Amino acid sequence: MFSRRHPLLFFMLVFTALVCATVVVIGLLIFAGSRRTELKFGEKIGIVEVSGAIADARETMDILKRFREDDTIRAVVVRVNSPGGAVGPSQEIYREIRKTAQAKKVVASLGAVAASGGYYIAAACDGIVSNPGTLTGSIGVIMGYTNIRGLLDKIGLYPVVIKSGKYKDIGSPVREMTPEERRILEDFADQVHGQFIRDVAQGRALAVDKVRKVADGRIFSGQEAQKLGLVDRLGNLDDAVAWAAEMAGLKGDVQTVREPKEKYPWLRYVTETATRQLAAAIHNHAVYAGYLYPGPPSD
Repeated sequence: MFSRRHPLLFFMLVFTALVCATVVVIGLLIFAGSRRTELKFGEKIGIVEVSGAIADARETMDILKRFREDDTIRAVVVRVNSPGGAVGPSQEIYREIRKTAQAKKVVASLGAVAASGGYYIAAACDGIVSNPGTLTGSIGVIMGYTNIRGLLDKIGLYPVVIKSGKYKDIGSPVREMTPEERRILEDFADQVHGQFIRDVAQGRALAVDKVRKVADGRIFSGQEAQKLGLVDRLGNLDDAVAWAAEMAGLKGDVQTVREPKEKYPWLRYVTETATRQLAAAIHNHAVYAGYLYPGPPSD
């Protein structure tokens, strides 16, 4: 036999075959990992987590798109634990959820806080499940900046600004705001507030006037929000998953899929730290506008 006549060659062939098989298996695992979907078979519920201040929408939008295009994922649960954040990213996530809801059922699960922009994105879902004590609502827009003119006068610093337009330095922290500039910013806040009200009304299938009555920035408990029509059911994440499965027509034990943790958590930590520092700088020294509840952070 060949193995007896050429034992060394036979061993090398077997060893090479084992190495090739190992490489193929590893390659398949890496490919599956790059898809960032858990290796579970059958029909599943995808869970998308939105946690902390909403400063960027790209990652959340990518997850929603992957879940939307994955035929094995029958429904999606958006787990919200956020006080809100920037207007643009909140609106981008809202739109992506609405697009996903056209393909499969989407249910929001509200955690400790889902206020302002956090509630904004939840309103895009087919249904909302909240804990009785969840801090939610805060339908409004906040703008502000810190004026340091008095401090500069005390220490003898006199800023010089060269601008190309009359309102280019509107909201400057080194001078007083004029009545006309205040009117411009108030008009802007009213416009963005109107967009918030319109989208909540559309997502929740409520009359605009009904939403406007509670859209003065006040916060609600989940229990009170349910009475106002801002929340459908009271319950936890498991209840939201069960409802999503029911909407999708799934029976029996339901498998859930979460996006795996970042491959390089230290890089994400550095990025998030830099983002917080930038946000703090913007908050303290320039005009900012956001769908944000200015209360204690949720994370």
